Amino acid sequence: MTRILVAEDDRLVSSFVSKGLRESGYGVEAAADGETALELCRTGDFDLLILDIGLPVLDGFGVLRRLRAAGLILPVIVLTGRPDRDVVEALEAGADDFMPKPFRFAELLARIHARLRSSSSASPIVLRVGDVELDIHTHRARVRGRAVDLTSREFALLETLMRHPDHVLSREQLLSHVWGYDFDPATNLVNVYVSSLRRKLGDGYIETVRGSGYRLCWSGAPLAS
Repeated sequence: MTRILVAEDDRLVSSFVSKGLRESGYGVEAAADGETALELCRTGDFDLLILDIGLPVLDGFGVLRRLRAAGLILPVIVLTGRPDRDVVEALEAGADDFMPKPFRFAELLARIHARLRSSSSASPIVLRVGDVELDIHTHRARVRGRAVDLTSREFALLETLMRHPDHVLSREQLLSHVWGYDFDPATNLVNVYVSSLRRKLGDGYIETVRGSGYRLCWSGAPLAS
């Protein structure tokens, strides 16, 4: 699932944009200040950042400069209420596009689509971890050469695990990456989907690390006939 970070301190704007993006099929996380946004970009796995210039603690210009200085290349669309003053500085700091406030969500969505398309050539089309292959564009999965039918959520869960091979991901991390909304930590949603994936992939590919979460292994048992 494509994940977008919304860095906006206005709660109404953040809620409006986040809700619209989730309804459009994106995973969304929000940050209300620049320091939090920067830390999430460094530690999270995001495909695009929507960045308000007027953030508290660290403003959007500071976030941009530190992101680019750290070598992070994710596309950034800047939101600004002062386009005449902010746009040139934002572009020089490393922004890819900008939206003046107020804006129409449909236009923001179109710009997001355009930025994601232009950056997709830098991302792998097919993920491979051991015997498992995942085609991101066609949403097709194969295990040891055999096609495996996955639902959209199963695909997103497997993609998340494959982007972090041999790393243990907690249930909370998987919920955030795949479902992208506030959740009850006690939910068994992840367990249910992991069990379904195991049945389809075969034994040995997804390991449960007791008390920590799940890990995708490089090899597993042969896929059942």
